[in-house]
Amino acid sequence: MEEINLNKTVYSKGTYSKIIDTSFSQLGVKTIQEQVDAQDTTDSFFSMYNDLFYIIPEVGAENSHEYLIKRSTEYIGFEEINGEIEALQKEITELRIELLDSQKRVIELETGVTLE
Repeated sequence: MEEINLNKTVYSKGTYSKIIDTSFSQLGVKTIQEQVDAQDTTDSFFSMYNDLFYIIPEVGAENSHEYLIKRSTEYIGFEEINGEIEALQKEITELRIELLDSQKRVIELETGVTLE
């Protein structure tokens, strides 16, 4: 039969906390500051976006430039803005036509020549 010697080290209450690490750092528990530091920010998003820009697929239902455009468009109501722009462009065109017609009329009145 083989003899096995067992040794036991005993620490006093005062020295135990100085020698043995009783924190839960190995269990993945983070401090509040570590959690705050680990949170994503707008700056970190755009930094990653710029790094991945040419890797992101151009089109696709998810995880693509097309998806980002559609989602952002819905969020900011771009269709409404686009509709306003189209209405303003139409008004500018109409005003240009009126101005041209007015300029033709002035020339006709000054010269007595009818312009077509």
